[in-house]
Amino acid sequence: MKKYVCMILAVVMIAATLAACGSNETKKVATDGSTSMEKMIGALGEAFMENTGATFTYNPTGSGTGIKAVKDGTCDIGLSSRYLKDSEKAEGLKETVVAIDGIAIVVHPSNTVANLTLEQIAGIYKGEITNWKDVGGNDSEIVLIGREENSGTRDGFESITDTEDACKYRQELTSNGAVLTAVAENANAIGYISLSSVKDTVKAISVNGVVPSEATIKDGSYPVQRPVQDVARILFCYNLI
Repeated sequence: MKKYVCMILAVVMIAATLAACGSNETKKVATDGSTSMEKMIGALGEAFMENTGATFTYNPTGSGTGIKAVKDGTCDIGLSSRYLKDSEKAEGLKETVVAIDGIAIVVHPSNTVANLTLEQIAGIYKGEITNWKDVGGNDSEIVLIGREENSGTRDGFESITDTEDACKYRQELTSNGAVLTAVAENANAIGYISLSSVKDTVKAISVNGVVPSEATIKDGSYPVQRPVQDVARILFCYNLI
């Protein structure tokens, strides 16, 4: 985690230098994007302001919105938990991977299911498996919770499970926190959130027999993981010295 934090901080500091070059005004860095990085970026932003005197803001609106904000010029850096599309790169956007994040599959703590395969998860979200008893749980209907269309977490989850445009969501929510709350309040629910957002109000299950953790994400054994990256326009500045 320390390595990831240092990498992100370096990216933010470089962007601040570029954004302020050629200007005598107070340095300002505006960032927007992935809710998965809200806590981390908030902490880094506070440290950045204390050490530089710059103004730093982060608007956790989701990966797609963060990318659009960079494209529209309303922020300096967009934080995304998905790769840029070719069409976005063609518009002058540049991506840099700064960390790898696990997507935890979460259920209510009372749920007796502790492990699912990727194939079972795909079957659940496609509506092919609709009762918990079919995957070793109680005789109860499965309630599918997911993220909104522009979410990088959703993009990552659906890409990994091969469920793009096929999920039968009961609810599509706008943040990791909202998914966490919905699953915590429904004994039959299943959802997916950034591993960093998991709390003891839900249970993160194993996938293909592998527990989601920092160690299993770093060694690649946990299968539901995706890049977290910063997105910025290619900036040119000639008076850095």
